Amino acid sequence: MRALSVFAVPLALLALAHTGSPEATAAAQKDKGPALAPTPVDTNMHDFMEGVFQAPYRRLKAAMAAEPKDAPAWKAIRSDALILAEGGNLLLLRKPAKDADLWAKWSALSRDAGGDLFKAAKAKDYPAAKKAYEAMLGHCNACHKKFEDGKHILAP
Repeated sequence: MRALSVFAVPLALLALAHTGSPEATAAAQKDKGPALAPTPVDTNMHDFMEGVFQAPYRRLKAAMAAEPKDAPAWKAIRSDALILAEGGNLLLLRKPAKDADLWAKWSALSRDAGGDLFKAAKAKDYPAAKKAYEAMLGHCNACHKKFEDGKHILAP
């Protein structure tokens, strides 16, 4: 009987230590630091799209209207292409409850076309850049048609 009580007391104390209040659990998590996994900021999809995609899209639209003339223009295209491509990865963290497979497909296709645009801009290959740019917008628009009832269609 004595052997049982030697183990029972430490086990009971251990159990009490792990069943703290939600506030204590949250405080303990906060003390561990920030979440190290990708964690989307709490916002609605409209604000997310506007905040992440709108400015680079507008700059690219102007930049892709004609072949860039100098290295700084190509660098700006590379930068915006990279932002939009990585934005496709961010979209994969924000899948909707309905038709998530289509969302993921178009997010990945947009990301990949943005990556192709980045590579073409790095090579200063305007025909390839234009093709990748238009493909990226096509994938964005396919998603907008499905998830935004055809609103926010992007023009090259």
